[in-house]
Amino acid sequence: MSAAGEITIAIPFHRGLAYLEKAVESVRAQTDSAWRLIVCDDGGLEDGVEAFVNGLGDGRVRYVRNEQNLGMVGNWNRQFELAETDLLALLHQDDRLLPNYVATMRALAAEHDDVTAFYCGTTIIDEVGEQRFSFADWIKHLFVPGEGEHTLLEGRDATRALIRGNFIMCPTLCYRRSLLGDLRFDGRWKQVQDLEFTTRLLFAGRKLLGTRERGYAYRRHATSATSVQSENLLRFEEEQQLFDLLADECEARGWTEVAIDARRKRIVRLHLAYRITGDVLRLRLGRAAAKWRFLRGLRK
Repeated sequence: MSAAGEITIAIPFHRGLAYLEKAVESVRAQTDSAWRLIVCDDGGLEDGVEAFVNGLGDGRVRYVRNEQNLGMVGNWNRQFELAETDLLALLHQDDRLLPNYVATMRALAAEHDDVTAFYCGTTIIDEVGEQRFSFADWIKHLFVPGEGEHTLLEGRDATRALIRGNFIMCPTLCYRRSLLGDLRFDGRWKQVQDLEFTTRLLFAGRKLLGTRERGYAYRRHATSATSVQSENLLRFEEEQQLFDLLADECEARGWTEVAIDARRKRIVRLHLAYRITGDVLRLRLGRAAAKWRFLRGLRK
């Protein structure tokens, strides 16, 4: 099978050198060697990152340091400018690629030259890299439309599917920069920038293509931004705002049923209920009460 050109794997780094070393190792262990790697240091406080990257002695790997801190979303967006290949993937510093990731993305890109971004299935790992079960991630599979190996997302129906349950794990996405144009992540958001971006791509007429094949290991741990922002409710505050904005956009397009789904925020309510149950079972009653108050106040 023919394949598209090289892929740039970019790691927007801020902290966590030990995790970074594992992430870089996973790129260098790819079965398909048609990749380049950028480690972009966003002015983090850890020493040794540049020495680690340069010490690899691998001409495919380069270190870049931002002149000033851009923040998470700003650093993500910078990678679109740093990349020298059409295909670009953003590997989170505390995650790992599975050995087949590059081969999978290149094959999809070669077969579908009109698709703007590709994504794959994930394996969930814990702090030490051991595979673990995550109910919150498992249930997302129920929202994937169709039953085939590949899922093409386009237009109204795809937008509705993502609103019902965001089944795309953002860092698995591989973007085709030539079709992306000037579309980038929106720096207003700290937690929902992934769903905002993928739905905006669909609103702009772009296509996304996913495979159920697993090519990415996503790390769940207590100090990750996702975990912290779920506990302090920032995640849910942003989801409430975003779903209202999505509803407004869908109404303007005449997608009435999609707008209704967005306003109901069923997936947000289910996630809050799941976390409240977990807090109660662990006797974290103060946290449960805060989430319950937020759940009761969700706008419809």
